[in-house]
Formats: sequence, structure tokens, C-alpha cells
Amino acid sequence: MALACHGLVRSLPLLGAPPATPAPAHPLLGKGFRPFFLLGAVYAAAMVPLWLLVLLGSTTVSGPLEPVAWHAHEMVFGFAAAIVAGFLLTAVGNWTGRETATGPALLGLVVLWAAGRLALSLPLPRGVGAVVDLAFLPALAVVIGRPLVLARSRRNAVMLVALLALWLANLAVHLGSLGVLPGGQRTGALVGVDVITLLVVIIAGRVVPMFTRNATGDESVRSHPRLDVLAALATASVVLVDAASSGPLATVLACAVAAVAVASRTIHWGAARATRIPLVLVLHAGHAWIPIGFGLRALSALDGTIPAAIGVHAITAGAIGSMTLGMMARVALGHTGRALVPPRSVALAFALVTAAALVRVTVPLFAPGLYSGALQISAALWAAAFALYCVAYGPILASPRVDGKPG
Repeated sequence: MALACHGLVRSLPLLGAPPATPAPAHPLLGKGFRPFFLLGAVYAAAMVPLWLLVLLGSTTVSGPLEPVAWHAHEMVFGFAAAIVAGFLLTAVGNWTGRETATGPALLGLVVLWAAGRLALSLPLPRGVGAVVDLAFLPALAVVIGRPLVLARSRRNAVMLVALLALWLANLAVHLGSLGVLPGGQRTGALVGVDVITLLVVIIAGRVVPMFTRNATGDESVRSHPRLDVLAALATASVVLVDAASSGPLATVLACAVAAVAVASRTIHWGAARATRIPLVLVLHAGHAWIPIGFGLRALSALDGTIPAAIGVHAITAGAIGSMTLGMMARVALGHTGRALVPPRSVALAFALVTAAALVRVTVPLFAPGLYSGALQISAALWAAAFALYCVAYGPILASPRVDGKPG
């Protein structure tokens, strides 16, 4: 672990050094999206079926977290954190004109992430798994924070705040498992989902209208900066309410306002024009799950007849699942010099991840007696979607850019 951290820090560029770096030994270490998108997709395809086996009693988990807490933790701080890392390591380089991590530094981050996954699956001494797992997000923040600070990119400083909030949520999960913070496992996991959702809301506001306008050629497609700010603030209020465990009334108000704010900003996003463009349509579909999830959470807190987990899974399986898969597909094509046309198998994967969310949310809502079967179908659809991504994009992520450029 110490060697990984030392290699990561040693490989950072010196103050004032040019952003260019020697070509890494393998294309996978040429840009942050490459290893983290591939590992995140593999983890997503494997973890959901594994969780189903744990739930059915066919296998067990030996780590420090209880099974339900382990599943929630690994989907947020394992899978989603990997995709966030891949995106930010790549995007911050574009935003600042300065490289984030390649070669040994990037490998160090990958080792830290993988060590956390391993540590939480083994019967290690008390607290060791938490220490190992908690190392990744601070290291990521240092790596992306350096170019942001040097470039004085104030607009994107919110990404560092989000990583801090995500780390604090992770800390709460581990303190809860150690008996130091009662309720910390549930609260930390829920706040982690909220923070990832906030990142999705912010990034979607920047890219979805732009991608739609570029793909359709329709100049009437546009974002609404004030509504984007309102949507982000409303989502941030959900983070705060859940972190403070403020009670049902505050949850109803925060989630209802967030649902309306997030939905209203899409009025000119041109979703109807993107129905024949899978790479754009999946992002619109994923974003639509956010207000649906917030609305279901508000209804659940209002009268309790709707299980709270349904609203959360609308956001996790629906919004986070679709948005991550869509962004992974687009970023990998664009940053390897390829045309923005996904393989047909990945267009199918977009449909499968949406179907997985529909089954996971609607069947328990309208036919609770079929819950067990719906869970198995949803898990199979989710795993198949990310497995298709792995098969189609594995060679792309592990190969040099087709245009010969670095990265």
C-alpha cells in the first residue's frame, strides 16, 4: 500500500512542468478512463449476481460489513466510485490542460481502488478493511486537485467538495460497522448515493444538451443555467437532509423540490429528437430516472406505503446505471479517436440496463408478490448490460488511440 501511494505521489508532475508525459508502458495506463471504466464495468457485471447469491443464501461475504451494507457500499463506493474516478481523471485534464495521472500514478490509483474491494471481502483484523478502503478517494482528490488548483479552475472546485462528501459518507459506513456511529452504515450509503446523484445532475446539465444539439444539429436544444443551478442546489439539499437524518417531513420537501427542479430543466433538452441516437437517448433516459426516484422517495416518506428502497433503486439502477453506461460508452469512443457510434451490442446494453431498472422498480411497486423473481430478472439484465460493455469495449480500452495521439 505504501509503495502504491509513494509511486502515485512521485509520478505527479512538478510545479510548472509541461503537461506532456512519457507514453505509458501499456495503453490501459494512458488515461484514467481506460482502467477505471473497464474495472467498473467488470465489477458491475459480477457484483450484482454475487449479491443475489448472497441474498439467496448460496454464498457468504467474509468482510467486516453486513451483507446488505456490503452490497450498498460496493455499488456506491466500489462500482460508482470507479466510474467517477475514470471520468474525473479524464475530464479534469481537458478542463485544465494539465495531465492528471498516467502510467505509474494511474496504476497506483488502480491498486488503491482494488485493494479496497479486496479488503472488504476478507476476514481481516478489525478496522483494517476500513483503513484500506478509505485511502482511495483522498488519493483521487489529490491527483485531480493539483491541476485544478494550478489552473485556478474555480468552476470545477465543486468536484473536490463532492469527493470530500463522498469520503465522509464512506467514513460513516465504516464507523457504523465498527459500532462507533450508530446508523452510520445506512446513512452513509444513502448519502453516498445522494452525492453520486449530485455529480450526475451537475455533469448532465453540462453535457446532455450539448451532446443532443451536436448529434441532432438542432440549435434550439439548449440548457438553462439558472435551472441547472436550482437543480444542483435542490439535489444538494437532499444530501444535507439525509446526512442529518432530518425526518420524514424534511425528506418529503427536499425530494419533492428536487424532483421538480431536475425535471423542469429538461424542457429544451430535445429528448424527443434523440430517440434514434442510442448514445444520446440513454443519457436522457438515465436523467429521467432522477426525478422519478426523488418523487418515489417523497411519496415513501409521506405515507410509508411505498418502500423507501424503490425510490433509491430508481436512482441507483436507473439513473446511475444508465448515465454511467452511456458516459462510459461515449467517453471511450471520443478519447480513443473513434466515431461516436457505439457497437450494436452496446446499444442493446443501453436497453438492458433500462429494462433492469424498470423491472426493479415497477414490479415491487405494483406486484410485490413477484418481488423475488423480479429481483433475479433485474440482476440478470443489469449484469448482461455491463458484460456486453466489457466485451465490446475491452479491446478499445486496452488499445492505443486509432488516430495515433497520446492517451
